[in-house]
Amino acid sequence: MFELQITLISAAVAALINLWLAFRCGSVRGKEKIMHGDGGNPMLMRRMRAQANFVEYTPFALILVGALEASGYGGWPLALAAGLFLLGRIAHGIGMDSEGPAKPRMIGMLLTLPILIALAVAALLAAFDII
Repeated sequence: MFELQITLISAAVAALINLWLAFRCGSVRGKEKIMHGDGGNPMLMRRMRAQANFVEYTPFALILVGALEASGYGGWPLALAAGLFLLGRIAHGIGMDSEGPAKPRMIGMLLTLPILIALAVAALLAAFDII
């Protein structure tokens, strides 16, 4: 039986981050009384986009983390990569509140993209028995 603690923790934290991002959208909807769509509200547009961005990137990271861990490539490097990826997604969500360039958004993407690339490369190397 596989013990996929890193994957389980990562998926649980990702679900909570997604709920937090949804709550942030809902708070603008409630305050501005917007029932459907974005109502042309710039803050709601940015928050919806932050959640959509999370949903676009996170499944790939979770699949790669799970596949690597199931293949025996777990341990602290994988846990660190998963944790930094998720911290990056939180930073990105916070940074999206800004109308202009924002440090948290930049930090979020600087954590997301290289880690996703590293996970993909590690998965390819593991698949071909190179590592």
